[in-house]
Amino acid sequence: MRVNPRPQSGRLWWNMKAEKKKNQEEANVPVKTKIQREIIAWFWVGLVFLLINGTIGQARVIPSGSMENTLLIGDHLIMSRVGYDAGVPFTNWHVPLWRNPKRQQVIIFKPPFAPDTPDYVKRVIGLPGDTIDIHDGAVWVNGQKLAEKYTTGMSEPYDQHMPYKVPPDCYFVMGDNRGNSYDSRFWGCVPRKDIIGTPVMIYMSLNVSPEAWEPGQIRERFFAYANALLHPRIVRWNRIFRTF
Repeated sequence: MRVNPRPQSGRLWWNMKAEKKKNQEEANVPVKTKIQREIIAWFWVGLVFLLINGTIGQARVIPSGSMENTLLIGDHLIMSRVGYDAGVPFTNWHVPLWRNPKRQQVIIFKPPFAPDTPDYVKRVIGLPGDTIDIHDGAVWVNGQKLAEKYTTGMSEPYDQHMPYKVPPDCYFVMGDNRGNSYDSRFWGCVPRKDIIGTPVMIYMSLNVSPEAWEPGQIRERFFAYANALLHPRIVRWNRIFRTF
């Protein structure tokens, strides 16, 4: 049985005609209208980006070794803000939401002693109302020794007078690298309003000079990414997609 090819050819002809008509109409649109359309389109793209960036998630990079070996210098994180914080990107304006961190959870926060500096990443050790004591190289919470398999080095109290009772709506945090972490043992607890989120996944990790991740080092950071493309061996492939 033969199939008549005309219906298919007819549809193709009508589609070509409709496309030609559309192109003619687009060509007749004034340049001013085209520019307005572009501006509106980019406005919505920017608005969606700001909403996602301000309320759902953001990217962070680890610039120091205070959380080794849980987090290494050059680890790139996806941070979740869902339930913890909402704010306007690239500003210090933000509001805390309903979720509170749990003990031994890794959090990201604005350092209370210098809110204009880059965010800190530490681990929650003490919750509001807890009594923290540090002696014999270990941490004690409410009289019980805290089991910590993630730490590097011995825990010392440093500048903080012990025992320390965590104030209401505040959290005692420490870095996992106990001998190289500027944390609550030096400057006190983190107010809940300063906590902005928690890391959920490592999406990239580069073993390059730590200087590349310092604030303002745009040139060094560019060369670090370019070097990763040319020399994939500096990528820590075994760390990518690790979750928390």
